[in-house]
Amino acid sequence: MTSFNISQAIDELQQQKHIPREELVSALQMALASAYRKNFSDCGNIEVKIGDDGIKVYSVFSIVEAVEDARIEVTLAAIEEEENTESLAVGDIYREEVTPDSFGRIAAQTAKQVIMQKIREAERNMTYDAFVSEIDTLVVAQVQRFDRGDIIVNHMGVEMVLPVREQIPGERYRNGDMVKAVVAEVNRTAKGPQIILSRANHSFLTRLFEQEIPEIQDKLVFIKGVAREPGIRAKVAVASSDDNVDPIGACVGMRGSRIQVIVNEVQGEKIDIIHWSEDVGRFVGAALSPVKPVNIVYEESINKVTVHVPRNQLSLAIGREGQNVRLAAKLTNVRIDITSTEDNEDSGEGSSND
Repeated sequence: MTSFNISQAIDELQQQKHIPREELVSALQMALASAYRKNFSDCGNIEVKIGDDGIKVYSVFSIVEAVEDARIEVTLAAIEEEENTESLAVGDIYREEVTPDSFGRIAAQTAKQVIMQKIREAERNMTYDAFVSEIDTLVVAQVQRFDRGDIIVNHMGVEMVLPVREQIPGERYRNGDMVKAVVAEVNRTAKGPQIILSRANHSFLTRLFEQEIPEIQDKLVFIKGVAREPGIRAKVAVASSDDNVDPIGACVGMRGSRIQVIVNEVQGEKIDIIHWSEDVGRFVGAALSPVKPVNIVYEESINKVTVHVPRNQLSLAIGREGQNVRLAAKLTNVRIDITSTEDNEDSGEGSSND
């Protein structure tokens, strides 16, 4: 009927794109039946068969004793002279081939459209499956264009988005620049998978530490928590599995060489590296770095820590606009109240953070 071998095309798609044969054949049959109705006849029940001998169209009838609707019914007497009808009886189905001589060109065009659509769907599904398992993974992508502040990038031929909300405030890029980010979300959409990247979330900072600190790669040092205000300040809690390894020293590196690489990547974001501890009070005390608390009281029943600091360190403990205590509270996951040791009753001298 046509030089386009549809059966061969189906076999190749099944092998190369892993599209189930039954799914592809079903989609083709529906599309070809629709094309037949549109171009030749909109009457009766139409069935399309796809085989090694090409595409064939059949009009399908129910065999009845008395015909009420000639479009879909037929009597045994009407088909008794047709081939291979001897075994048929009332209630059976009779198929009459009605493939038009000119159907080949239309069938080929329709089949190609359906196949291309299925290829696109398969590629989208493959992309979704590939990246949905890569959430929080670090990728390097190239800037392609900008869309109302969002940055559209390309990674291994796949288009991804770095939205404004996931960028580090103040950073700027140009077309062709390389951007390092983590896969934050993978969403299904009508146009295919939407892959959202982030440079602002906690995972991005964690992946940078893992990339730059060999002791973390070797599982001698562990990141126990991250609290971050992108581009401004972050607190990273670390611990060691080896008493001979200083987790903070490992992360800082000789003369700050390791941490400086990370700071440069996050646009100068100030990073406090602190010792993690199972002791909540001690952990909170470390999290408030660079302040040295005088006394710490933990009330487990209400998950609250009261921290007493010297008056001259009160502002430092709280931080600009409460940033230091806010990050410490996020990192330790407890409520922190800070008060001056010189004047605990002066409510104006204290700060709390939930």
